[in-house]
Amino acid sequence: MNKLQEEILRLKVERHALILAHNYVDFPLQEIADFVGDSLELSVKAAKADAEVLVVCGVRFMAETAKLLSPHATVLLPCADAGCPMADMASGDAVRAARAAMPDATIIAYVNTTAATKAEVDICCTSGNAEKIVSSVKKGTPILFLPDRNLGRNVSRTLDRPMNYWSGCCPIHDAITLEMIENARAKHPGAEVLIHPECRPEVVAAADRALSTGGMLRYVRESDKKSFIIATECGILFRLRNENPGKEFFALEPAVVCKDMKKITLEMVRDALIDLKPQVELSPDVAEMALNAVRRMIDTK
Repeated sequence: MNKLQEEILRLKVERHALILAHNYVDFPLQEIADFVGDSLELSVKAAKADAEVLVVCGVRFMAETAKLLSPHATVLLPCADAGCPMADMASGDAVRAARAAMPDATIIAYVNTTAATKAEVDICCTSGNAEKIVSSVKKGTPILFLPDRNLGRNVSRTLDRPMNYWSGCCPIHDAITLEMIENARAKHPGAEVLIHPECRPEVVAAADRALSTGGMLRYVRESDKKSFIIATECGILFRLRNENPGKEFFALEPAVVCKDMKKITLEMVRDALIDLKPQVELSPDVAEMALNAVRRMIDTK
C-alpha cells in the first residue's frame, strides 16, 4: 500500500469509520475498503453497520441507501457529484403520477434510484434479487418496474411474468452491443461470456450467463471454467483477477467505463475523513418512506 492508503487506514481508525466500496470503483479504493460488493451486498452491510462513520465509495444512491439503513451514522460520499444517470430518469414526482394512473399496481424500484423515488414505491430490488422480488408479488397483480427497462424485460422473460416498464436504462450497459459480444468471442474462443442484466435483452440472450456483479464473483469462484469475457463495467476486473489468479478475464472492446464510478479518488476519501464531509442527509419524511421499501427488499425471503 502507498502512503496515502496508509493515511486513510489511520484516519479510519481515528474516526471509527467503515469504508464501503462498490465493485466498479478503482482498485486502490477497493484495497482500503472494509467491504467491497454489489448494491445488494452494500445495502446489507450498511444495515448491519455499527460504525460512527460510513464512507461510501460509489455513487449517490448507494450513499443514500446507506444513510437509510444506518441513520445514526455520519455517511460520507467523498465526491458529492458522483451520480447515476439512470437514477435521474425516474423522479419521485413522476413516480407519484404513475401511481395515480395505475393505482392497483405494485411498483418495484431498482435500488439504483434516489431516496425521493424509493419513498414513492412499494419495494426495491437489485440486479441480484430482482427475480425473487418480482416473484414475491401475487400473480395477477399489475407490476410497474422502474427505472431500468432492460433489467425489467430480462426478468420478465426469465419468469414469464408480464410487467409494465419505465423508459429508463443504464447508459453504460445499454451501449453494449451484439457486435461487441461477437467480437469478444471471436478474439477469445472458448471463453464464457458473463453479462450484466442491465444490458438489452437481445444482448443478454447472446451471453452465457446474466449475473449481478456479486453473482459474477461467486460464479467465477465456483466454476471449473478458466476463461471469461466480462460484459459489465471494467472496474470489476480488478477484483476478479485478484481473487482468481489461475483464471483469465477479458474486457469488451471498447472498454465499458462508468465515469461516475471513477470520480472518487484516494485523496477525496482522505479529505472526507479529515473534514467529515460531504455528508449525505435526508429529510425525515422521505427517509421513513424510502426505508420501508428497502427493508421490504431485504426482508423478502
